[in-house]
Amino acid sequence: MRLHHVQVSMPRGGEEAARRFYGDGVGLAEVDKPWALAGRGGCWFRHVEDGLVLAEIHCGVEEPFRPAQKAHPALVVDTAEELTEMADRIEGIGGEVSWAERTSFEGFVRFHARDPFGNRLEVLTPA
Repeated sequence: MRLHHVQVSMPRGGEEAARRFYGDGVGLAEVDKPWALAGRGGCWFRHVEDGLVLAEIHCGVEEPFRPAQKAHPALVVDTAEELTEMADRIEGIGGEVSWAERTSFEGFVRFHARDPFGNRLEVLTPA
């Protein structure tokens, strides 16, 4: 078994903000939504290595919109350098990054961020 994707909510019309955060900040590539779902709004992002999809986040329109405060996707990067680089990219586009729980998850170093809609994202690497 494997996880196909995680969906986070966004308000209608938030696609450009999602692209900036998940594309430019996090570094995921946008992929086309299937034709049958494209009319619903939102956008999808994924990370592929060696032909395998390793992470996929779907930003879906939810009305009325309210961000997830605790529930969140968690992405794993290979090195501390990659972790810092992603945090720097997110901050570079005006995103909010917190290192307050940097070492609170045994065996990992991590940060939390908020997407432009207030949804939480965790990014971690083995310590």
